[in-house]
Order: sequence, then structure tokens, then C-alpha cells
Amino acid sequence: MSRESEADLPGDVLPGALSESLHAELVAFRRDLHMHPELGNQEFRTTAAIKERLERAGLRPRVLATGTGLICDIGLPEGMRLAEGERPAVPLFALRADIDALPIPDTKADCPYRSTVPDRAHACGHDVHTAVVLGAGLVLADLHAKGLLPRPVRLLFQPAEEVMPGGALGAIKDGALDGVGRILAVHCDPKVDVGRIGLRHGAITSACDRLEIALDGPGGHTARPHLTTDLVTAAARVAVDVPALIARRVDTRSGLALTWGRIESGHAPNVIPQHAELSGTVRCLDLDAWREAPDIVHAAIDEVATLHRAKSEITYVRGVPPVVNDRESTELLRRAMVARRGMRSVESTEQSLGGEDFSWYLEQVPGALARLGVRTPGDRTSRDLHQGDFDADERAITVGVEMFTAAVLLDDQ
Repeated sequence: MSRESEADLPGDVLPGALSESLHAELVAFRRDLHMHPELGNQEFRTTAAIKERLERAGLRPRVLATGTGLICDIGLPEGMRLAEGERPAVPLFALRADIDALPIPDTKADCPYRSTVPDRAHACGHDVHTAVVLGAGLVLADLHAKGLLPRPVRLLFQPAEEVMPGGALGAIKDGALDGVGRILAVHCDPKVDVGRIGLRHGAITSACDRLEIALDGPGGHTARPHLTTDLVTAAARVAVDVPALIARRVDTRSGLALTWGRIESGHAPNVIPQHAELSGTVRCLDLDAWREAPDIVHAAIDEVATLHRAKSEITYVRGVPPVVNDRESTELLRRAMVARRGMRSVESTEQSLGGEDFSWYLEQVPGALARLGVRTPGDRTSRDLHQGDFDADERAITVGVEMFTAAVLLDDQ
């Protein structure tokens, strides 16, 4: 069957649709996670809940070495675990979900599944991602039992996506990609209607690093700034001039940008302090420019600090590279979505300035990330990720599950 004809299949031709009863179960599962959010590398309750449900389905999940997150293979011979570098006869098709929450309060009003943990919230949709991959796994396990699963599948529930440089690196070290030939993921998008996905070939997110700067010098009286290192002025010039310098030292199309989140200095209005601190993030749309970013940023800071006679100490924390979607994997997601919900269910999406550690997987194997619509059609309430009032139209769980199961069935890798 050609790819063109596969893409035009009506949804009821493909097996793997989600039953109403399983959708209801997954909604309840998601709400339970939403009420009990856990931060990165602390997802013990979440991990236990996922593990229990997979084992109840007859699967054999393996908790990652870090103690949170897990891997579960479907369709491999009983008890088989691939050695490092070993590949099965048919490459594994991986589906990844991130399971951690954010350290912010849940501000939703009159919500029965609002977070019960102070200053913790699933405000980025990871609970939805988890329910989607769990549901896809349960459906695919049923297809395997019926002899309808064409290739082995790996479910990857990854911890600490929000902890720079991301829990993906630990999962990879623990064998998450051993034998994997393709990996897919979704990320909730509150600007896309439920029932639709956003796709983009190439970079769909940006690189994101963290920057900390300490400035030091002899302080003194504000009446005699010429006898001091005026650290308040030095910090102000670093805050204003460094981003401008950076913007002129790379191709503007790379989107390299430094944005400050914190500046601190001084305690009294008539005392020039001896210490100042700045912290922020460095974001970049282009992979090559991201690799050069630390040297460019260091040089710009040193120039400005030296000009104002301040000693600088720079901590540049590497975060994540851009998520770069493989063309074939992106097309597979499009065909899967069209097969389930028709041509109008897919829209183009822009490259985001947000970071996502799914990028580390795509440094090693082909794959793609889709933006999963979670906005109720007609709702124009302005909501965004990483906000305390974030929520999702839970019909998106069925959309994600059925897209993933279709992708597994349609892949001809």
C-alpha cells in the first residue's frame, strides 16, 4: 500500500481506536496525577502508579536507575532485555512521555482535581502526556495479544524534563534508546484546538541554557563613586549591553537571545555595594549558533565588566539543544493523524523559544515531537504553559493515543 493511500484511510479501517471505557480510565488517571504533582527526580508516586497499571495489563516495566521513571517494552520475547548497542530484528518504536511537574501553585478555581500539594502543579501538561503514552501502551499491548502489532514498541516515561539539562540524558544512559529506531512525543499546546495537532519539520523548539553572573569590586560611599567600582552601574550596563553585543555577533536568523530574570545588588541607598548578581537564560533557534553561544556570551560579559572595572565570575550551565524533527517521522505523524481524523486535523506550527529535553533523544535517533491541541474549540481564554491556571480539554488524551497507535501501525521503517 502506498503512503498516499495509507494517509487517506478513514479512521475506522485502522485498529487501535480508544474505547470510551479506557478513555474514562485515562481521564481519571490524569486527574489523579494532576492532584498529586511531583517535581523532577521526585516522581515516586507517579512512577508507582504507572508501573502498577502496566503490570495489571500483563506488561513488565522496568524502573530507571534513578528510582523514578520507567521503560516498558511491548512485543519483545518474554523477559528479553537488549544489551547496550544490541538491535532487535525489527527496531523498536519508542513513545516518550515526561512525568514531572512544576514548582508553582495551582491557581485554578472550582476545579475538582486541583493540585493538593502546595506550590506544585502540572502546569505544562506532563500529566496529559503520561496518560497519552500509557493509553497507547495499553491499546498496543492488546493489539500484540491479538497478533496485530507489526513491530516492538517501547514506552518511555521520563523523569525530570524540567530539570536542566533534562532527565533524558539519564534515561539514555540507562538504555532508553537501546534498539530504538524511531521515537515520537507530544507536547500540549493551549493555542491549538483539541482534535488537532501542530507539526513542523526541522527545529520546533529552541536551545535553552542558564546563565549566572557574579560581579565584584571595592565598594564605597555614593558621594565618591570615582574611588570605587560602581557595581550597580556595572550590573546595569551588563544587563543592557551584553544582550545587544550578543545580537551583533551572530547571524540574526539564529535567534540567539539573552534575557534576564534576576538582578540583585546593594542594601542601602548611600552605599555602593561590593557584590552584584545577575541570572537569566540564553535561548537560540539554531543548533550551530547554540554550540558557539558559551564563548560568545563569555566574551561579551568580560568586555562590559572590564570596562567598568568589575571582576566577573560566570557560570554558564548547558541546557538543551533545539528539538529538530526528522522529516520522515514528521510525515509519519501527519499520516497517522490524517488517518484518524482527516486532513483538517493537522496544522503547521512555528518554532517555539521554549526548551525541551526530547532534543537529546533526537541527537541519536530519528523522531519528532507534535504539538497536541488541548484548547476547547471556541474558548478564547488566554492560557499558557507554566501558568498556574493551565488546564487541558481531556478529549486530547484520546487524540494523542489514537495518533500514536496509528503511527505504530503505519510505520514502514
